Amino acid sequence: MKIAFVGKGGSGKTTLSSLFIRHLATTGAPVIAVDADINQHLGAALGLDEAVAAALPAMGARLPLIKDYLRGSNPRIASAETMIKTTPPGEGSRLLRVAEGNPVYDACARPVDLDGDSVRLMVTGPFTDADLGVACYHSKTGAVELCLNHLVDGRDEYVVVDMTAGSDSFASGMFTRFDLTFLVAEPTRKGVSVYRQYKEYARDFGVTLKVVGNKVQGQDDLDFLRAEVGDDLLVTVGHSDWVRAMEKGRPPRFALLEDANRGALKQMHTAVDATYGLRDPERYTRQMVQFHVKNAQSWGDERTGADLAAQVDPGFVLGEHLTVSA
Repeated sequence: MKIAFVGKGGSGKTTLSSLFIRHLATTGAPVIAVDADINQHLGAALGLDEAVAAALPAMGARLPLIKDYLRGSNPRIASAETMIKTTPPGEGSRLLRVAEGNPVYDACARPVDLDGDSVRLMVTGPFTDADLGVACYHSKTGAVELCLNHLVDGRDEYVVVDMTAGSDSFASGMFTRFDLTFLVAEPTRKGVSVYRQYKEYARDFGVTLKVVGNKVQGQDDLDFLRAEVGDDLLVTVGHSDWVRAMEKGRPPRFALLEDANRGALKQMHTAVDATYGLRDPERYTRQMVQFHVKNAQSWGDERTGADLAAQVDPGFVLGEHLTVSA
């Protein structure tokens, strides 16, 4: 199951995504955590020392390896150099699975211990000095999008992505890659403004969206969120001494998280699992192809010197029926 956390900057989406990752880890399910935010804070939120988090291998810096592996023997892709962030898989492509070992995970993923449980963490990587003033951050997140396009995941296995803040997620087709998107919103006008944008942009793409109200302090805050987002409001989270300790770098055992907040995480987990029956592999693949063709026409063909629409395998559908990597 693929889950995204979005919201305006400062809403608490990284904190809540880290709590949800910790919750999933306690179930024993395989979990991959991905930091795709421009501000790389997920590692620290999962308890890593800042120096350790800063030394995590950047997916963006390993894009040639990722492309070469995923390309496999797909005859429609002339070379790894002609692959772009939206390139879809086809016959002969190598696919990724959550619980397996493969060269992409070997190069880009690192285990994170969470009170005896473990998840794999992958990060896009921060801006470097060479990027400043000349690079777009979406060139970094392209590695995440490419991996999601080649990922086959099933029930009771999870990929949790901490996305870029605000509506920046819509600069690529990555917003359609998830079974459920949690939008973290504070009970303020600014807090719900991103919700309105996201709801509008995602309306025609079948995106399943649920709001998690954060920093909710009383009935007035709850009433405000209910009035603004209606039935999309799933749960609310209030003050947490556990989170405050975590933000100081001294997190207690996760089992000591407040009961109300543990209950909210369980509700979120239930909501994620409930979307399994809504999966539509044909629509998922069709949207992938749609964004690839759009990117090819906009800039991809010119940049690569290739007809990238020809990479589309018209008979290929990405789904759980693909049980063996090509």
